[in-house]
Amino acid sequence: MAKIYKGSCLCGGVTYELEGPLRPSVACHCKQCRKTSGHYWSATNVPLDKFKITRQDNLKTFRATDFATRWFCASCGSSLFWKHDDEDSMSVASGTLDDDEGLETAAHIFVAHKGHYYQIEPGPKQRMDPDT
Repeated sequence: MAKIYKGSCLCGGVTYELEGPLRPSVACHCKQCRKTSGHYWSATNVPLDKFKITRQDNLKTFRATDFATRWFCASCGSSLFWKHDDEDSMSVASGTLDDDEGLETAAHIFVAHKGHYYQIEPGPKQRMDPDT
């Protein structure tokens, strides 16, 4: 039986469940992800049929680009989910999981856009953009 992962925003106004296994986390350093999170944004990913919102009292969306939507909590401001229009999966902020045991960072993307105030740890693959 697949493991069920639970998560939430900071205030608990939005909760969700994911059916594992989870994709390793990918850290995005693009300007948009840094603006929405206050640092870089790290996310796992699951197929939509393995993703379920269990409480959405404060859930709001923001049309981030002409090809993607972000979900966040309107009460506490937690950035939770990101979905590309053409994909049948949901990216979920790794830091919002209640139990992230076993989840590792596989890659850093858009590293050419990272902030000057931090360095990326050695280990995970680094890509200038997702296509390189």
